[in-house]
Amino acid sequence: MNKEATQPMNQKVKTAITPTRAEDYPEWYQQVIKAAELAETSQTRGCMIIKPWGYAIWENIQRFLDDQFKATGHKNVYFPLLIPVSFFEKEAEHIEGFAKECAVVTHTRLVTNEEGRLVPGSPLEEPYVIRPTSETIIGEAFSRWIQSYRDLPLLINQWANVMRWEMRTRMFLRTSEFLWQEGHTAHASEADAREETLKILELYTRFAYDYLAMPVIKGEKTESERFPGAVNTYCLEAMMQDKKALQAGTSHYLGQNFSHGFNIKFLNASGKEEFAYTTSWGVTTRLIGGVIMTHSDDNGFVAPPKIAPTHVVILPILHKEEQKAEILSYCTTLAEDIRKLSYANRNLVVEIDQRELTGGEKAWSWVKKGVPIRIEVGMKECQNQSVFVGRRDKEYKERFSQTRDEFLSTLITQLEEMHQGMLTRAQQFQKQNTREIHSKKEFYEFFTESEGGFVLAHWNGSAAIEAQVKQDLNVTIRCIPLLDHKPEPGKCIFSGENSPQQVIFAKAY
Repeated sequence: MNKEATQPMNQKVKTAITPTRAEDYPEWYQQVIKAAELAETSQTRGCMIIKPWGYAIWENIQRFLDDQFKATGHKNVYFPLLIPVSFFEKEAEHIEGFAKECAVVTHTRLVTNEEGRLVPGSPLEEPYVIRPTSETIIGEAFSRWIQSYRDLPLLINQWANVMRWEMRTRMFLRTSEFLWQEGHTAHASEADAREETLKILELYTRFAYDYLAMPVIKGEKTESERFPGAVNTYCLEAMMQDKKALQAGTSHYLGQNFSHGFNIKFLNASGKEEFAYTTSWGVTTRLIGGVIMTHSDDNGFVAPPKIAPTHVVILPILHKEEQKAEILSYCTTLAEDIRKLSYANRNLVVEIDQRELTGGEKAWSWVKKGVPIRIEVGMKECQNQSVFVGRRDKEYKERFSQTRDEFLSTLITQLEEMHQGMLTRAQQFQKQNTREIHSKKEFYEFFTESEGGFVLAHWNGSAAIEAQVKQDLNVTIRCIPLLDHKPEPGKCIFSGENSPQQVIFAKAY
């Protein structure tokens, strides 16, 4: 009798990750990170250890973005981790926004007390803040580096870690210490600075689509969500599989606020002294969390091929010792040929898994890590000059045989098909879970009685209404979308007053 026929109709499908997304989405997220060996919690409060597989993804993100920054004229720098407290006092709005998150260094060394315990000794004359962001210390440097309009624009970027105390942490999404890049630029005119701000937003957008297969919505933050000290904050908002929003990047037009605070002045072509216009912008390791929640499934992580640490893993099937040398030789030659291929401006990365595990254990470990392509090679494949292929974007059982030459000739096409398929699925999910709402009653019902999503609704610009909605529903205005057409005015669904355009509401990380 067919064994499957005897199984109850409602028997649960076995998955590599438990719980599933439907059962417990937050715990599923943590278990994917664990199973894929991306990161783990550390003994340092609120911080994580990024493991090799997770850090390799960050390195690829870093490599691709760094190339694009340099192609647009930006140069890398590195500034101190410790920033004098007095620097923050020069920009009142900025310090007010970060004060509660600052980690502060107050002593220079450790000493042993009467009980034999190590305690801080020798207080500093001026405390230092561990870098929460670098506008202040970079602003001080800009005031010395910039003297003339000939020194502008000044375009720099820094790859670094930052520290912001977090009470409720979640790996990659919100940790006290995280990795990021922060761009800082100074310009002779408002127009140039605003152009830079939006240029970087577009660069981030294209990166999200072209490398992460993550659809995002470009928009401007409301005043209450603006970066402390900024005139305008622009952002990218992505929808996760639990229909919550994730802010995937920001670009800030700072106007002359920091220039006034740090005396960033220059002589223009007429010999008149002016304050410079500045910008700052950044993305963080939060992108990895976004990729996990956009693409992964109940069997583990699914890596977009362009940022995958390894594109192809070869799994030798070794049943007999006398066949081992021939099979491994076939695998080695195949790996060499794969490494000659290039995708997204880097040579393909391939691993041969020779661990002493069963074939199933090996294969499933790579499924959970999200490697795009798995190849099984046994004696049959050696004799037939073929490979047995599994793709991470298909069910585990949907494996297929290809000749060696056919596989090599179609590999890049397969990787690009995977990228496009992941992007299309994410776009369809976002579209299916975004709706227009035209009344307050319908709005409140949507966020209390449904699983949520993105809501497009008219709002009159009232900070009080924005705060009330957040208090009532834990829903925020994610952004005022930047449209490629003229926005349609309407009536605010909360007050009935005029509204210049619809905004996006959602629950968010």
